[in-house]
Amino acid sequence: MTSYPPGSPPGAGPLSGKARVAGVVGWPVAHSRSPRLHGYWLAEHGIDGAYVPLPVAPENLEAAVRGLAAAGFAGVNVTIPHKETILALCDHVDDTARRIGAANLLVFKEGGIEGRNTDAFGFMANLEESAPGWNAAAPVLLLGAGGAARAVAVGLLDTGVTELRVCNRNRARAETLAAEIAGPITVLDWEDRAAALDGAGLLVNSTSLGMTGQPPLELPLDALANDSVVAELVYSPLETALLAAARAKGCAGVDGLGMLLHQGRPSFAAWFGVDPQVSEGLRRFVLGDG
Repeated sequence: MTSYPPGSPPGAGPLSGKARVAGVVGWPVAHSRSPRLHGYWLAEHGIDGAYVPLPVAPENLEAAVRGLAAAGFAGVNVTIPHKETILALCDHVDDTARRIGAANLLVFKEGGIEGRNTDAFGFMANLEESAPGWNAAAPVLLLGAGGAARAVAVGLLDTGVTELRVCNRNRARAETLAAEIAGPITVLDWEDRAAALDGAGLLVNSTSLGMTGQPPLELPLDALANDSVVAELVYSPLETALLAAARAKGCAGVDGLGMLLHQGRPSFAAWFGVDPQVSEGLRRFVLGDG
């Protein structure tokens, strides 16, 4: 059972008959840190509510989601492998989710199921918090072209980035990203990733390379300016080899945990009516086993 921070109000329980309930739908879902994240905020704000993990196999997705809505859930987060297929079940989809091609937040209303995507918000909020004053006028190099990369691309383009360079091991997938999202996107071959750092003010690694249990990311940073920013989307390990190399060079480093924490804020606000804050205590709690 999850234990909550000492001194926090007992907002996660006991629950009343008026409690608002939300959760996270995925397959599997045991690895998700979202219950710790939202549980912390429920306790911190003394809210009569709960947030639970909901393992749902792909073949049961529609029945489960409609059942949760009928049962009075406020909504759910959606994680792998359902973030793209869930769009077909939504009665309304916001513009960000439509452009990214995935939803990670469902809000259940009388008018039906509303699908949203908060990943772009989470990435940008983490970037602004961790590297305030980053140079949005300089080119950005984005490694990867999966769902997370699409969210990053949308967030950066909406912020006004004028040149987004995308390198992916599968170039065709990067071409698809560029075509579907549109904007000032240049697709480059994976072999050209090191050279693509020239003039870049921000490097974002959205691939799994460098993650615990995955192959390392081989990328010399020689062409990257010392005042650039390097951001990771993974948080296991929290300090990747890429971040360590960037910091040694003098660059600002942005770890991936903040994106996870900030992307949860709009979900919590939609279900429980409070815009929570990301604190150092929250970071420690979500990373820990307490």
